[in-house]
Amino acid sequence: MEPIIRHFTDDDLYKFTMCCAVIDNYPRAQVKYSFIDRNNMVYPDGFAGELARQIAFLEDLRITDEEIAFMRRRCRYLPEWFFTYLKGFRYDRRWVNVNQDAAGHLSVDIEGAWSNTILLEVKLLAIISELYYRMTGQAERLDYNECERRAAKKAGCLIGAGCVFSDFGTRRRASFASQDCVVRAMSGINSRMDGPGRFAGTSNVYLAMKYDVVPMGTMAHELICAMAGMYGPQMANYLAMKVWASTYRGALGTFLYDTYGWDIFSLNFSEDYANMFKGLRVDSGDNRQELRRIVDKYRSLGIDPRSKQVVFSNALDTDAAIELQRYAEGLCQPVFGIGTHFTNDFEGVRPLNIVIKLFAVKITELWGFYNQTCKLSEDAGKYSGDPAVVRRFMETLHMV
Repeated sequence: MEPIIRHFTDDDLYKFTMCCAVIDNYPRAQVKYSFIDRNNMVYPDGFAGELARQIAFLEDLRITDEEIAFMRRRCRYLPEWFFTYLKGFRYDRRWVNVNQDAAGHLSVDIEGAWSNTILLEVKLLAIISELYYRMTGQAERLDYNECERRAAKKAGCLIGAGCVFSDFGTRRRASFASQDCVVRAMSGINSRMDGPGRFAGTSNVYLAMKYDVVPMGTMAHELICAMAGMYGPQMANYLAMKVWASTYRGALGTFLYDTYGWDIFSLNFSEDYANMFKGLRVDSGDNRQELRRIVDKYRSLGIDPRSKQVVFSNALDTDAAIELQRYAEGLCQPVFGIGTHFTNDFEGVRPLNIVIKLFAVKITELWGFYNQTCKLSEDAGKYSGDPAVVRRFMETLHMV
């Protein structure tokens, strides 16, 4: 089977921006990640072996001069030294351990330097998703003409409703071709349609380059989880904001706040960072309730919430985004990041519900032990980590 990932920047922007921040602040940190299938799917016989071969193919990837030139032009917040780092970056299959049990369940574990392994998550998830459809024969059902038609229709509805939206669909796409169809259709519709909304860009850096749109993204829960593992969850949000501000000095200022719930984040969200950061991203909980909390917090700090951007990315589809747009306009500057609904919407094909989460960290390779961490969020169904660690963090944060 040919390689599924063929381009170094066939990846989400946030992995590159976080990689840069990690090297800048924690160059010796070591981490462990684990694959989680929330639906506990059974994978075809031989899946682990083929996945291992796909991981080995990653060792042949090299960033091209064209990709670097695009990132220099579109990602001006990235320092020049980081492009030198990417030029020399090489994947190593030894960072990943893949297994499949007798029942067909898949396990994937990652361990190594944080600055290296951070660039594996999105690529591995995209590989697993596309490989599953190939090996189960479902890839043959993917109608790409219909995919492009649906993408254009969705974009038209969103633009007409005034929504500013981006494609966030790399991780659980049906295939590279499906995301390519989506970005092609949506990047072309801006110039053809006169509406109050717009397609803002895509999280996928390679496709942003291919269609010359803006690569979108900032950070993931991983950053806050690592801070919590190293220093404890009480100040993890504050320390993550400090790290981000140190590296980007006000650029990329959308903070993902829900790693340990609203209450502890609100205590960490001081006036200086509330003014510095452009806005917040809602990725769990009830969207309307979360927006009301955000609006009230800004107002309590003497900040007009209408001057701040709120990015909604919690399992949205077109109808949900339009409904939120109507509710949020006048309260903030609403923006939408939509993933699986764009890149894995095919008749008779069920999207996988898979993630990779950081669960252990140490600040230097000299430590003989890791500190465990977890993710909580506003949805109990999105909690991840060892149950004992989840319980300990919840007790520490007075969530139980």
